[in-house]
Amino acid sequence: MRSPLALPAPPVLDDYQRAVVEHAGGPLLVLAGPGTGKTTTLVEAVARRIERGTDPERILVLTFSRKAAMELRDRMSGRLGASAPAPQATTFHSFCYALLRAHQDPQDYAEPLRLLSGPEQDVMVRELLAGGAEDARGGRGRIDWPLDLRACLTTRGFADEVRAVLARSRELGLGEAELRRFAEGVQRPDWAAAAHFLADYLDVLDLRGVLDYAELVHRAVLLAERPEVGERLRQRYEVVFVDEYQDTDPSQVRLLRQLAGGGRELVAVGDPDQSIYAFRGADINGILEFPQTFRQAGGGPAEVKVLRVSRRSGAVLLAASRELARRMPMGRLPADKLAQHRALLPSREGGRVEVYTYPTPGTELDSIADLLRRAHLEDGVPWGEMAVLVRAGGRSIPGVRRALGAAGVPLEIDGDDLPLREEPAVAQLLLALRVCAEQAARDKHDRAAGPDPLTTELAHTLLTGPLGGLDGSDLRRLGRALREEERAALRADGRAAAVPRAAEELIREALAEPERLIALDPSHARRARDLGTLLRKVRERLAGGCTAEDALWELWDGSRRWRERLERAALRGGAAGRNADRDLDALCALFETAARAEEQVTGHRSALDLLAELEAQDIAADTLTVRAVRPDAVRLMTAHRSKGLEWRVVVVAGVQDGLWPDLRRRGSLLEADRIGRDGLAEPLSPAALLGEERRLFYVAATRAKERLIVTAVKAPADDGDEPSRFLRELYREDVDPRTGKVLRRTPPVTVEDVTHRPRRPLSVPALVAELRAVTVDPARSPELRRAAAERLATLALAADEDGLPLVPAAHPDRWWGLDDATAAPEPLRSAELPVRLSGSGLEQLENCSLQWFLDKEVKARGAGSAAQGFGNVVHALADEVGSGRTPADLAVLMERLDTVWDALAFDAPWKSQQEKTEARAALERFLNWHVLQRGRDVVATEHGFDVTLDVGGVSVRIRGSMDRVEKDDAGRAYVVDFKTGKEAPTDKSLPEHKQLAVYQLAVRAGALNELPGFEGRVPDSGGAELVQLRKPDKGAPEAPKVQRQDPPDGEPWIENLLADAAGRVLAERFVPRTGGGCDRCTFRRSCSAQRDGAQVVE
Repeated sequence: MRSPLALPAPPVLDDYQRAVVEHAGGPLLVLAGPGTGKTTTLVEAVARRIERGTDPERILVLTFSRKAAMELRDRMSGRLGASAPAPQATTFHSFCYALLRAHQDPQDYAEPLRLLSGPEQDVMVRELLAGGAEDARGGRGRIDWPLDLRACLTTRGFADEVRAVLARSRELGLGEAELRRFAEGVQRPDWAAAAHFLADYLDVLDLRGVLDYAELVHRAVLLAERPEVGERLRQRYEVVFVDEYQDTDPSQVRLLRQLAGGGRELVAVGDPDQSIYAFRGADINGILEFPQTFRQAGGGPAEVKVLRVSRRSGAVLLAASRELARRMPMGRLPADKLAQHRALLPSREGGRVEVYTYPTPGTELDSIADLLRRAHLEDGVPWGEMAVLVRAGGRSIPGVRRALGAAGVPLEIDGDDLPLREEPAVAQLLLALRVCAEQAARDKHDRAAGPDPLTTELAHTLLTGPLGGLDGSDLRRLGRALREEERAALRADGRAAAVPRAAEELIREALAEPERLIALDPSHARRARDLGTLLRKVRERLAGGCTAEDALWELWDGSRRWRERLERAALRGGAAGRNADRDLDALCALFETAARAEEQVTGHRSALDLLAELEAQDIAADTLTVRAVRPDAVRLMTAHRSKGLEWRVVVVAGVQDGLWPDLRRRGSLLEADRIGRDGLAEPLSPAALLGEERRLFYVAATRAKERLIVTAVKAPADDGDEPSRFLRELYREDVDPRTGKVLRRTPPVTVEDVTHRPRRPLSVPALVAELRAVTVDPARSPELRRAAAERLATLALAADEDGLPLVPAAHPDRWWGLDDATAAPEPLRSAELPVRLSGSGLEQLENCSLQWFLDKEVKARGAGSAAQGFGNVVHALADEVGSGRTPADLAVLMERLDTVWDALAFDAPWKSQQEKTEARAALERFLNWHVLQRGRDVVATEHGFDVTLDVGGVSVRIRGSMDRVEKDDAGRAYVVDFKTGKEAPTDKSLPEHKQLAVYQLAVRAGALNELPGFEGRVPDSGGAELVQLRKPDKGAPEAPKVQRQDPPDGEPWIENLLADAAGRVLAERFVPRTGGGCDRCTFRRSCSAQRDGAQVVE
């Protein structure tokens, strides 16, 4: 015979745990602080009931998360034996769902009830609000929202407030009629409107066969309160255990009263000091009022027991947490029990608490990375035994993620802390799907109806992302090849002088029409062609009616290189492997979301509908699956998500005043928290908000088993960031009253103001950088330089199992600046053609030839600024007045200005108004100057010219535009250039003003011959003028300042400058020159003459 498998030995319990396990019956509240073994106690209590003869099927264990329920089931199975029946361990929501399904009329729903995820409910509420707002504008509105709220109906913040009112109402058991009567009784028309909205919302839920979480529990409570259903539940369950009782809301307490009220056996385990989910509806009053709510059969209050021994934290850590707890209010529980609960006994000595402040956020993050790396490398703490906790995920996690990732700290971030669309891998697929879907919709209706959704920016993003796989140099080579192709086509068409279009536009067209890339052979052209073909295929499938899920799969299936790269990285492990795993997890979640979205509608949901839903989701998606946590990465999460977890080393980062505690009142518009059980509730006081924030910090600080590190920024400026008061609440100080010196801290906490970044991060890239610096430093000894070089060689030769270098940056072949400068295969300008220049370009070329090259040739200047827009508008209006198309009337000009002003992008409304006032003054000065009798007539405005002349043996082609050309009675020509800048050249520099001199040279070269009034002759130049429209004339403030340049006196200085500039362009000598304009230069960070743009080898 085979002997039965032996059960594991029961754990060793302390006296306080045994008291709970041996509880004889009736309601019991167990106060269980951090690390006191509450889960072990709960499992042993269940096992003890079964040993006493209770049927396992009559024991119910309720908790609040799927992960906790799974852990309880596993531990109970291990304790009772795999073959023994285990009690039911489930979440409140799962229990309620099963209860509803068990009593659901099959005729009411063709499909089983489905639970809405948080993001799905968010989108549904916003859609209903937007529809109601649209109906109201059309006079069809059913919900009478107060006038002062109607403007915000479609905002995301208002939708959040409405969701809070809906949840609060259902938690309190209020239906549409009850909420409306309550609102009328307290004279709150906004709540009355919310009651009508609740009715519409519930109708939509029923129509779609879905429920949100609050509605699920509410309906389960109504069902359990039916006498016959409640009686069956009480007969079925003899004992009910509840874990994390402090997280219950009023509706869940009502459900428990039906399950285990009247003195039945109900064991609730919780900790009022860890009640941190008020924003989800949790009510701390539930646990504080437990003894009165669940009285014993004899009428007395429920018994309260305390688990007093902490097995998690050492004595020092426990003493610090006690310092926090002693500032929390006593509450309504028995004072002696609460005092015992907050005076936990350590199971071991030791532990470290460290508080650091830093001058800047960057210094803080660099130091955190250094602390983690040293804990791993020097103290031997595994990455998976460390965590970084922050107060606000959306605000803090992205920055921490970038900083720690750059420092080589492997990270594991809860997917729930970021909306799905913000995952990098998901964002790429969604971008491609949007382009294809919008193109398919455009083609279906009318291709000419609007612009192509594939813009140059989107084409660049797709090509340089994982779908395209091109880098910046690949894209530049592709752009050059396409420009050469177009240049050849222009020459073949007899338009050799024409300029090819910008490379960005040619690349965009090629991606939309990939057959244009067939003739180009390099690998980057093939990758671009493959991407273009894939996008076209998906676009055609969408036009044919395929689902969003199928389109996403087509994009993923067609991205072979990306898939293979992720697979290789995932198998290789390390930091790249962790990133690949995260990308794959996010993509799986995307496909799951697309599949679920498809199941929710009849027919199929379009790709644009899915994209709109994902874009509308401002909160992270939940999922039915529990993702495995990688053991070789530091956990990064919010303090709220850390509850129930523990690590050897915990960093609580960014504990700033104003952020933690965050004392802003939540839901201050609709005030959902004022909907009370017994009438209008008082709003949460600052003290109550501070209490919840302190409890959250307490939860974060009690996650550490060995070492707690708390960090904050303490800016040197008086008005800069300040640390939170919570840092000082971790310890008490004894201070010498005479000197102010700290004599002792209790507990012994390390407190330090760190004023600098770590000398060198403890990472491989930093080590390589230091070794390289030593190797090339002539001030170091030859022996030290040789030792550094030998270590670099060792690192450079290190390779993985595939032969790939582990530290490629250590090899000299990868060091920037050691190679000789390269030369372009083709000259920038052909020596056989005239060199094209302009007046403004000549001045730029003379001041800084590198700036000219980057601006005029590379076209690297960014989007136009508001100042450029200001000048363009004023110039256009001056042109209309000068040409006679618009009357010289300021009111008319301002009316024309109003039609385009809002299109200018200013940093702030006040700046826009300030500049508009300046524009009015400039136009007024222009009109006063325009009507002034100066003995000259207007010949042309915005006159474009193109002349070629020989200067110094070089053929130069001058192209440009003259703002205004005038002539006097003697037939002399005058060129006027309007200026709208805030700076003007000095009067002393006017004789050598290059732009004006080029204009006068162009006049002599025949630029005005064809204008009426000159009868085909070359007129004499009467001079040129700058009209400074922003600057008043000193003698006549109502007129602009006019700066004149006399006709040339015979000295060919401008010709010499043109010849020198042309020679510089042909020789391709583009070197930077520092000057007064460097601070305003667009290319400062690309300039080797500036510190920002200096090469790393300089």
